[in-house]
Amino acid sequence: MDSALASDRGVPHHGVSYGGVPYGGDASGGVYLRGTVRTAVKLLVVGHFGVGKTTFVGALSEIRPLRTEETMTQAGAHVDDLAGLDGKTTTTVAMDFGRLTLSDSLVLYLFGAPGQQRFARLWLDMTQGALGALVLADTRRLEQSFDVMETLEEHGLPYAVAVNHFDDAPVFPEEEIREALDLLPETPLVTCDARDRISATRALITLVDHLHARTAQEPV
Repeated sequence: MDSALASDRGVPHHGVSYGGVPYGGDASGGVYLRGTVRTAVKLLVVGHFGVGKTTFVGALSEIRPLRTEETMTQAGAHVDDLAGLDGKTTTTVAMDFGRLTLSDSLVLYLFGAPGQQRFARLWLDMTQGALGALVLADTRRLEQSFDVMETLEEHGLPYAVAVNHFDDAPVFPEEEIREALDLLPETPLVTCDARDRISATRALITLVDHLHARTAQEPV
């Protein structure tokens, strides 16, 4: 199997309980990959604190996602900006992990990275073997996306941007968002609702198409 990550074909993930109905899984509940899968791709789901990364991975994953959330404490209030995040009581302290089978031969492994700068070292490890990243953005805090995109560019990791929908967030034309984020013309920009599986899938496919187009342009 071609892979940007070690394959788990036919091997269950011990120590983690999975459930739910898979997109491409079998009657066993989606723990095992199809025997026809030949390519596994590692993708990152990134963005600033509180932008919806855990929700996004959870909406897409055909297995019960692995989450490393902890309850936020008063100490964290001094470093984590909770403006506009009413009701947020937990934060990712390591990563989110999910799996999505796109076809009989292709599976995606999704790694959600924590958004706070204090986890920058973890980011470095997570970029190893990844083919690209989907950057989630919030129109209420677009300026907080710059550090995320800069980190990806420093590591040479191609990315697409998905503006996550929040009920109280202002809506701007795509051209204004693209200009505000200073995106290159070839960088895809879409909108999505991280809570909705179909919407999240479309955003992820935009990234996959972008990566495929880049690969096709590379010299053989």
